[in-house]
Amino acid sequence: MPHQDHRLQDVRAWLEQELPALFAANGWGDVPVAQLTAASSDASFRRYFRWEGDGRSLIVMDAPPPQEDCRPFVKIAGLLAAAGVHVPQVLAADLERGFLLLSDLGRQTYLDVINADNADQLFADAIDALLTFQRQPLQVPLPLYDEALLRRELQLFPEWYVQRHLGCTFDNAQQDAWERICRTLIDSALAQPRVLVHRDYMPRNLMLSEPNPGVLDFQDAVLGPVSYDITSLFKDAFVSWPEARVQGWLRDYWQKARDAGIAVPDSFEELQRASDLMGVQRHLKVIGIFARICHRDGKPRYLADVPRFFAYIETVLARRPELAELATLLRSLPAEPHP
Repeated sequence: MPHQDHRLQDVRAWLEQELPALFAANGWGDVPVAQLTAASSDASFRRYFRWEGDGRSLIVMDAPPPQEDCRPFVKIAGLLAAAGVHVPQVLAADLERGFLLLSDLGRQTYLDVINADNADQLFADAIDALLTFQRQPLQVPLPLYDEALLRRELQLFPEWYVQRHLGCTFDNAQQDAWERICRTLIDSALAQPRVLVHRDYMPRNLMLSEPNPGVLDFQDAVLGPVSYDITSLFKDAFVSWPEARVQGWLRDYWQKARDAGIAVPDSFEELQRASDLMGVQRHLKVIGIFARICHRDGKPRYLADVPRFFAYIETVLARRPELAELATLLRSLPAEPHP
């Protein structure tokens, strides 16, 4: 029997143990006969199941140690809930074994439903939720999005995409150029005001919910650059938008953020530059991660979205002469290998 089935058996046994007390404490009556079905999985080792019975629905997170640790999820969930962000409530937890029982925020992500007609309203809600946690004074210590983390993320591009996926290595001149590019991107990120950063604030992690949106997948939150999450929201892995709309939404965010007292730059042009360079850092990281997921974890489907991230980078390169060396470096790389 595969290992993950053992985990599933453990999940079922844990629920049998936890649910009676939970139902009693909430006045929900007896625990009904219920179904446990796969809700989703992601690029990590985490899996999610939906427990359903008698009209009630709960979510079970299975996050197997040592690959995953539930503690940051529980900590950030508490922080965001206190700020007024709509996040899953942690109803029961076995942190040692990696099991969480959560409230269910719904079945439809933004990615499932967003289109050209409803995007303005959905993104307006997402911006409001983002501002809610950006203006939260942080009482809980969080990891910093510091130089070491930014550099580690950037290194995923040469290590996994260039070397492992394309099968080539930077020569000395390319390596020197890469170092200068990294310096420019890191300096821009570190110069920005710091706020709570979700790190994956995108349509797949936002649920169509009441109040809207429900926010998921926040366990990697850090204290970092103010432009990071708003850039992730519009430059998504799975859906792209016309640049004119993206710039309009970014301007909406900038105006709302200023009104809310968030430390954004005084001019929109400064925010746009910060967002552009922050985006390039993230896009290079994601391309490296997608190559790693393919070659290390045996999940090649993510590579299909690599061209989308190169397109985002090209859009920025066209208006940022300070990134000319990156344009030259990318043009010098060999073509994608055919599968």
